[in-house]
Amino acid sequence: MNWTLLMGAAFLMATSAIGPGFLTQTTVFTQNLAASFGFVILISIILDIFAQTNVWRIIAVSEKRGQDIANMVFPGLGYLLSFLIVFGGLAFNIGNIAGAGLGLNALFGISTEMGAVIAAVIAVFIFLVKEAGKAMDRFTQIAGFVMIGLMIYVAITTAPPVGEAVVKSIAPDTIDILAIVTLVGGTVGGYITFAGGHRLLDAGVKGVDALPEVTRSSIVGILITSVMRIALFLAVLGVVSKGLQIDPANPPASVFQLAAGNIGYKIFGIVMFSAAITSVVGAAYTSVSFIRTFSPRLEKNYKQIIIAFIVISTLAFVSIGKPVKVLVLAGALNGLILPIALGTLLIAAYKKSIVGNYKHPLWLTISGALVVVVMAWMGTYTLINQLPALFK
Repeated sequence: MNWTLLMGAAFLMATSAIGPGFLTQTTVFTQNLAASFGFVILISIILDIFAQTNVWRIIAVSEKRGQDIANMVFPGLGYLLSFLIVFGGLAFNIGNIAGAGLGLNALFGISTEMGAVIAAVIAVFIFLVKEAGKAMDRFTQIAGFVMIGLMIYVAITTAPPVGEAVVKSIAPDTIDILAIVTLVGGTVGGYITFAGGHRLLDAGVKGVDALPEVTRSSIVGILITSVMRIALFLAVLGVVSKGLQIDPANPPASVFQLAAGNIGYKIFGIVMFSAAITSVVGAAYTSVSFIRTFSPRLEKNYKQIIIAFIVISTLAFVSIGKPVKVLVLAGALNGLILPIALGTLLIAAYKKSIVGNYKHPLWLTISGALVVVVMAWMGTYTLINQLPALFK
């Protein structure tokens, strides 16, 4: 089994999850919950592993993409799932492009719009390469290692109270359910759930025999994301525990600057750019993978569609800025995509017409069902509370 391929899928999933929203959410929640945020991270890691392992295994065994499995479970459901994922992916990609622009702005002082255009050109170039899949794997791995290395350096610089963080991760002062749901939705919600599974399928890693490798790759993806999350959590905790004030206008940039001065601010630029551009690549690749099986023409021209996806996201950001209402609505929908997608795949795991004689482990079914129920409840709660506010 090609270990490079498995790591490529794991890093595609992880770097898709680690975007501008990831950096901001982690900073804000750590500011609010302090050391108790460790508990939120621990619970979200467990839920993430349950969700990812289920989805990747069922995709590998059925040898079909998420939308095709959904259509076999209930005719038309695959089209609905694709619409939700493409809409969410496009909206979040506008945010990712904006984040890449912010990163280059911090590094070189150029305008955010110019930075966004440069980032888009780099992302488009990756898909113009003949071996686009390999280029994407290598790019996300290098960017992932750079981000994690710099993040750990900043975490060490702030000298956080690690002992307190460990204790509060098991016995927190407060339990913030919304924070857990936001983290799970941000790490394995929407298109991210399928990023690695679809990548492995495209690379020919499929069938029952590939299950050990597929499972390992899915868990590695979550662990890479978790290392980044924990490093950022400790960096912010170190700043907060010293009583330093984080700037609400740009919380992550403020943490890096407070931790390591001007060098810290430049490191923020590198981390933000790396996080954002890998998310641009992951969102475009995975969103388009949800429509390419619907017709031979789409399948044939999928690279051009990915490039169009990136260009449209960039034009939307440069011309109208970051459409907050679209992002909030997409965020609320993203909370519902995971339970719909995971619930559908769990049903598929028990249909012989989809998985043949494969027997899905009971513990995975139960853990997956738990994620479906929790995320459906919280996703509905978010939607009911956020939608009326959007249209006032």
